[in-house]
Amino acid sequence: MIPEGLRYHTEHEWIREDNQTAELGITHFAQDALGDVVYLELPKIGAEVRSGEEIGEVESTKTTSAIYTPVSGKILAVNEDLKEKPELVNQDPYGKGWIVKIRMSDPSEVKRLMDARQYGAYLKEKAD
Repeated sequence: MIPEGLRYHTEHEWIREDNQTAELGITHFAQDALGDVVYLELPKIGAEVRSGEEIGEVESTKTTSAIYTPVSGKILAVNEDLKEKPELVNQDPYGKGWIVKIRMSDPSEVKRLMDARQYGAYLKEKAD
């Protein structure tokens, strides 16, 4: 359940890159560990963010977890559907459960993230 074509962060966020824009969400592994997502605190559109910075929170029936951005830039959009249907993060973490879109200020930051194979190896290493 690790889609190819995305880049992955050690905090279990994914990025789908499209030119200068990055769509961000949390991985299947993250949503599975969290359990049923009941609320998301999302950043404000227009906010400037830096790679590694906390930009929001995911609240589930088990815990609350920070959302980190693996890239720097400006928040272009937030997934408004998550306000009414936070469970989309559980149901479709790589599709309808996306969280924010960021106009990247330094697209080269994406190159430092893991590809699907590397992320799979990272998860296996953490499980051992």
